[in-house]
This record gives sequence, C-alpha cells and structure tokens, in this order.
Amino acid sequence: MRPYLLFIAVLITIIASACVKRPVLYPNERFQTIGREMAEYHVDQCIEKAKKAGLKDESKGGEVANRSAIGALSGAAVGAAVGAVTGNVGREAGIGAAAGGTSGLISGIFSAKEPDPVHKRYVEECLKEQGFEPAAWK
Repeated sequence: MRPYLLFIAVLITIIASACVKRPVLYPNERFQTIGREMAEYHVDQCIEKAKKAGLKDESKGGEVANRSAIGALSGAAVGAAVGAVTGNVGREAGIGAAAGGTSGLISGIFSAKEPDPVHKRYVEECLKEQGFEPAAWK
C-alpha cells in the first residue's frame, strides 16, 4: 500500500506547485533591461513581502492539495471497508486512495479560486514601485 501513497503524495506536490498563479509582467523597458530571470526574482521577492505582511495567497495550489488529500483519505477508508469484506484490506485501501486522490485532484483543479484580491493588489503595487507593469496573473 505504501508505494501508492508515496506516488499520490509526489503527484499532489508536483501538481499543486505547478498550479500557483503568479503575475505576468509586461516587457517594458525595466523588464528588458534586467531580463526575465531577474524580473522573476523580483516577483518572488514581492510575493514573499506580501506573505510577511500577513497576506495569504489563496491560489489554486493549496485548494488542489487539500482536495487531493481529502479524496485520498476518504478513498482509502472506503477501500479498506471494501477490503474488510473481500479479505484484502491493504490492496483495496491502496486502490481506494489512488482513486480518491485522483478524484480530489481533478475536482481541485477545476474548482480552485483565483488569488486573494488583497494579496494580488499588494504584489502588483510592490512590482509597480520597482518599475514593472503587471499585465495579468497566470
């Protein structure tokens, strides 16, 4: 059963981190002068500054991870119950966890929220102060 859970945990982590929305910067003069890599560094710094100010980023990543974990746990519980009847608790719990985690992952991806408006505004203002032009969040 453990290989299934490890696989699910790794998959959730990868998907959740890939789903976090970030500001997209317009390639103005400041952006072109310092380049994409340094501009991304400034985005990271502004996001960190917002977190230190107590503003939470309520983007897709957290919700997807939560739904996936809940799905995996409830799937494991249902699988264990089925396994108790059929005589193979471990195998059925693993299958249930995989199915539930996948279901939660898909549900989380399609119903996740946009970034918190206050967090988003804070990050955008931070970037504007540094000469950047946030165009959108992606």
